[in-house]
Amino acid sequence: MMARIAYSLLLYLLTPLIWLRLLWRGRKQPEYLRNVGERYGFYGQRADSGENRPILWVHAVSVGETRAAQPLIEALLARWPEHRLLLTGMTPTGRAAGREVYAEACGERLIQAYLPYDYPAAVDRFLRHFSPAFGVLMETEIWPNLLAAAQRRGVPVMLVNARLSARSARGYGKVGALVRPAFAALAGTAAQTAEDAQRLGALGAVAVDVCGNLKFDVVPPADKLALGRDWRQAVGNRPVWLAASTREGEEPLILAAWRKLAVPGALLVLVPRHPQRFAEVAALLQREGVPFRRRSEGLPEAGDAVWLGDSMGELVAYYALADLAFIGGSLLPLGGQNLIEAAACGCPVVIGPHTFNFQRATEDAIAAGAARRVGDVDALALAVDCLLGQKSTGSEASGETELAAMRAASQAFAAAHRGAVGRTLALIARTTGRAAR
Repeated sequence: MMARIAYSLLLYLLTPLIWLRLLWRGRKQPEYLRNVGERYGFYGQRADSGENRPILWVHAVSVGETRAAQPLIEALLARWPEHRLLLTGMTPTGRAAGREVYAEACGERLIQAYLPYDYPAAVDRFLRHFSPAFGVLMETEIWPNLLAAAQRRGVPVMLVNARLSARSARGYGKVGALVRPAFAALAGTAAQTAEDAQRLGALGAVAVDVCGNLKFDVVPPADKLALGRDWRQAVGNRPVWLAASTREGEEPLILAAWRKLAVPGALLVLVPRHPQRFAEVAALLQREGVPFRRRSEGLPEAGDAVWLGDSMGELVAYYALADLAFIGGSLLPLGGQNLIEAAACGCPVVIGPHTFNFQRATEDAIAAGAARRVGDVDALALAVDCLLGQKSTGSEASGETELAAMRAASQAFAAAHRGAVGRTLALIARTTGRAAR
């Protein structure tokens, strides 16, 4: 209790910095300055206030978690057809992704809102306003005041698709007095791997089950796959290398590797992870004198060396277009990004040395032959040159090259790890019990 009081006091003291952060982000994304009251637990009059339908609540902090939750949310809504879905997040891009993915399928069953900052009064207002039957937190969203308030109000909250790297576990361990009660307040936990389960249990989580990674159960949208095939037809026979979900500081390294390629006519498709960086990366390409075109300006032309993916929700299409993908966040010590979506699209992957946030999935993909790890920029350039060279010479068509083998291994790897949704749904139903009725 004393640790949580100190934590809450620190949150209140940091309020001016939180506002400055919102204003700073609002400079590039004005959406951050909308619905600000929700971040403090003020939601106004609900349009559905006359309804008595129970609410199931899923929290997905941003775009990746929102899309990863899709098969589970579909299963939850089918399992509890009388419930409405409250989908909370923390970012405007995640909120937009929620509208794109769920609005048509859910219709009036969908309610979207920001989860409030973890002030005691704010989380109380949130729970009082929506009164969810139960809550599902995606991945590693641990908020001490929120979980304490839910426990007091008898709202079961589960952590699903949970992952915890060794580095993050060490960080949580330094504030054990604060986080151990929070983990212990969870009604149940669905971990991705046995290693995740062990680390979560060591931090106080109880009833931890290993259920696998929900992202393996996400089916690439057919319309996005078709869009990627259309792009492929427009690009023609040019070898295509995709640098997906790149993070700050990586684009100059990607360009350095690109300059070392000997493959003639290769097209680099560069897709930054965060939309607020699109203009920044475009400015970098201009400074470097690289001929490029933005996705928002149309399809790449023959004279374009780089196609800048400045669009949201089209990563599947980029994977369908590409002959080979590098997954960002891994050349620098940022922990990497998930390669599962690329594998599901049958796109071979090259990954850098820093993948501690997705260690098991990455290692399994490498072991399956779906991915290749490189240690630095020079090794990245060599790997891309070698693999794309097989495309440019036409030898890939024989099916006997490493690139062709990696493509087949990618799809097999994704298919072999499906089933997490069923296991997670069974755990939720068993854990929430009467509260979900």
